[in-house]
Amino acid sequence: MSEAVLRLWFGHALLPEGWARNVRLSIADGRIARVENGIDRAAADEAHAIGLPGMPNLHSHAFQRGMAGLAETRGPDGDSFWTWREIMYRFVERLEPGAFEAIAAMAFAEMLESGFTRVGEFHYLHHAPDGTPYGNPAEMAARVAAAAAQTGIGLTLLPVFYAHSGFGALPPKPTQRRFINTVEGFAKLLAASRAAVAGLGDAVVGVAPHSLRAVTQNELAQVAALAGRTPVHIHIAEQTKEVEGCLAWSGQRPVQWLLKHQSIDERWCLVHATHVTDKETADIARSGSVVGLCPITEANLGDGVFPAESFLAAGGRFGIGSDSNVLIDAAEELRTLEYGQRLIHRRRNMLAAAKGMSTGGEIYRAALCGGAQALGAGDAALKTGASADIVTLNSHHPAMIGRLDDALLDSWIFAARGGTVDSVWRRGRKVVSGGRHVWRDAIAERYRKALVEVLG
Repeated sequence: MSEAVLRLWFGHALLPEGWARNVRLSIADGRIARVENGIDRAAADEAHAIGLPGMPNLHSHAFQRGMAGLAETRGPDGDSFWTWREIMYRFVERLEPGAFEAIAAMAFAEMLESGFTRVGEFHYLHHAPDGTPYGNPAEMAARVAAAAAQTGIGLTLLPVFYAHSGFGALPPKPTQRRFINTVEGFAKLLAASRAAVAGLGDAVVGVAPHSLRAVTQNELAQVAALAGRTPVHIHIAEQTKEVEGCLAWSGQRPVQWLLKHQSIDERWCLVHATHVTDKETADIARSGSVVGLCPITEANLGDGVFPAESFLAAGGRFGIGSDSNVLIDAAEELRTLEYGQRLIHRRRNMLAAAKGMSTGGEIYRAALCGGAQALGAGDAALKTGASADIVTLNSHHPAMIGRLDDALLDSWIFAARGGTVDSVWRRGRKVVSGGRHVWRDAIAERYRKALVEVLG
């Protein structure tokens, strides 16, 4: 091979067929060109103890990282997602493109530091603060792309179509003016968004009808058609109020309505799907779509707990996302997912499929597969031809000592805090070293200046 090939050697590596010892990955042009097992380290190899495929983050609103912690003061009457949303709307009113980009870059850097290597950015902040479209309809999408370029994270951009404030095509509220489009306007935005990410190399652009309360049946069909074979993501059944509103409008629950009125297949990601019946759970699993779970945000907002145990038993597919980015931590998303099931059912190791199986190993592999499917960018795996998106764990971390194979994943997810992720490569380029993003200081300083401006 040429001198341009990067060679990484791992004492232990998680391959598609399972854990392997003494593994060399040869990387060229951002992809894994060769995988060798049971091979001694060569002098030219960069050696690490533990290698994993990077985790996809299938659902993010990056700008919300800037308001993390600002909605934790109790209000006068029954705080919920809906009261949190009003605080978010006030934050959005002061967010200019430059600050938006700086906040997104900070969020993306933190994602990489926690082990996420590709993000599905559910992007709905399209227009100027007064609702006027920018001269370039993808001005804000271009800022997302710039933040991805600065940090090196893989990007699946999901421009959001948002037209109404509630079921039955209610007119949008003034606080939603930065989000709103017609189908025709959205088609132009989508084309401009594809141009905005073209320089990133392996970016994907899908579509995201925001929710059933924000689109009509006809608009949903038109927006989904614009996606072609790229991903389609939608918020669904996140809160009980949403379920009640859908029932009042249509006589059907949100997931029930969606499955009846839209052809749902492997392209689709149903984000949250928190409040579903047993039949809906089984029907989602049969559709081949992915459920996008965001356990930290769902806990923070008081949304509820998705019935993950029965969904997985039915063959369902899921991935994880950081959503509101109140706390960015890939391992903690998985930990919170499992702990929610334990609290509901009062049993342990709920999401391990059978006796003797590792809970951490099971949910890590499942989230790799589901997240990769939902983001439409190929497999999240250490295999020939895959993007070289790789995470290493610090074998000297107290939680890692004496562990092998899936016990490494169990200990990272359930027994470790900071300092576990050591290095991260995205398309073969090292973007995290010693647990820190290689440009963290500059990114953090821009973020600091942006927040002083926005919150001042």
